[in-house]
Amino acid sequence: MRISAKGRYALAAMISIAQEHNNSDEHASIISISDKLGISKIYLEQVFSLLKRGGVVNSVKGAQGGYYLTRMPQKITAMDILLAVELSLFENAGETTREKAPEIETAMRILVFDMIDDSMKTVLQEITLAQLVSEAEKNKKNQGYMFFI
Repeated sequence: MRISAKGRYALAAMISIAQEHNNSDEHASIISISDKLGISKIYLEQVFSLLKRGGVVNSVKGAQGGYYLTRMPQKITAMDILLAVELSLFENAGETTREKAPEIETAMRILVFDMIDDSMKTVLQEITLAQLVSEAEKNKKNQGYMFFI
């Protein structure tokens, strides 16, 4: 499975918002997320437009505006985030041999494509934004300096 840059940036930006602004009334600005993650501001605007349309973030306009989560991180899954931005990731596989060998087409669909799709959806629905934040925080602590004597 290959997740596009848009999908990877969406996950990273959502983790960033959940880390920084989960328990506050402040909103995350595109500029602050862009600076923190090193992602183009223009590209993030496109990503957040899709995330907003997907219902996982909302926005407030103005000087103190920005984006905020529409639900608690425990209620947002990786599937919710990727479904909002990855248009081709969840498309059904195209037909390969339907005309000349429909039995082969059916076998591939049932035993390969459908099983991959179902497994991917199951895993992505089990991973919450809260878990992603927790893992990021755990890895942040492990990134400290190592001193040798």
